[in-house]
Amino acid sequence: MKCVVTGASGHVGANMVRALLHRGHDVRAVVHVDRTALAGLDLQMVEADVSDLASLRRAFDGGDVVYHLAGHISISGKNSRQLADVNVEGVRNVVRACLDSPVLRLVHFSSIHAFARCQSAALVSEDNLLVSDAMPSSYDSSKAEGELLVMDAVRQGLDAVVVVPTAVVGPHDFRPSHFGQVVIALARNRLPALVSGGFDWVDVRDVVDGAIVAAECAPSGRKYVLSGHWVSIPRVAAMVRGLSGARVPPPILPLPVARACCPLAEGACRVLGRPPLFTRYSVDSLAQFRHVSHERATSELGYQPRPFEDTLADTYRWFRANGYLGAPVPEGHESL
Repeated sequence: MKCVVTGASGHVGANMVRALLHRGHDVRAVVHVDRTALAGLDLQMVEADVSDLASLRRAFDGGDVVYHLAGHISISGKNSRQLADVNVEGVRNVVRACLDSPVLRLVHFSSIHAFARCQSAALVSEDNLLVSDAMPSSYDSSKAEGELLVMDAVRQGLDAVVVVPTAVVGPHDFRPSHFGQVVIALARNRLPALVSGGFDWVDVRDVVDGAIVAAECAPSGRKYVLSGHWVSIPRVAAMVRGLSGARVPPPILPLPVARACCPLAEGACRVLGRPPLFTRYSVDSLAQFRHVSHERATSELGYQPRPFEDTLADTYRWFRANGYLGAPVPEGHESL
């Protein structure tokens, strides 16, 4: 089967193409600029941009399944033209290109942030409402609008399914991702403070496996939440300390204090020319989505997320093996 993957050079994309190749599929990776994550792989690379419909038509030509992973992630909570261009208009172009070609199926990657925020005790599943246009976060709204475009296209005859990962963690994180940056900072004792909240973290390899099974057997228009395990930030930090041998735990800030400190932290990062690891938006997210159900994916796809401890250990070891953590630590510090 010929599988086309947009966003192939990103974290999820790097794992998706490897999983597809392992299953014996022919893979066409749609790339824009950076190809580091695809070096040495036996696949076809084509240049295309989600803002350019003609380039997508060429990229999808002859493909059987399109996995649409390309997206713009933002933790600023602010409006951005790029969010609309990539997460909304880009999805519109992907849908149009699929409808105009003999592609058999589209697998669209949405986000847990597309769901409207709810009380922390509430159970989140596929039945939850999406963010409305009145909500302030443009990232959340852009992902919700992109998902709605796919579902509208299903009603027009497109064969498509939607998968909804929570916070993705795992190896082959070349850029690295936002959470990958947090793991690196923790391992190198460069995170000055922790936040008391947590999130539902899912292994990127489980996400791509779930998406591939959905592509193979899910009915058109079906949606699957691919969640993992809720773990607090302090617990994540303790696990990383166990892996890295970092001795001094950072102080833990209650969520209200962390929110109040965010403007100062973001300002300091702007002066230093660094992206902030925590913003008001990301801190607020740590109080949401504590109970996320993957029951539908488990019952219909056989989806079973692996233990978070295994995910974090594999992530840490991948960063260490690929030079993101500096000098290796003694082997005795590897166990959780």
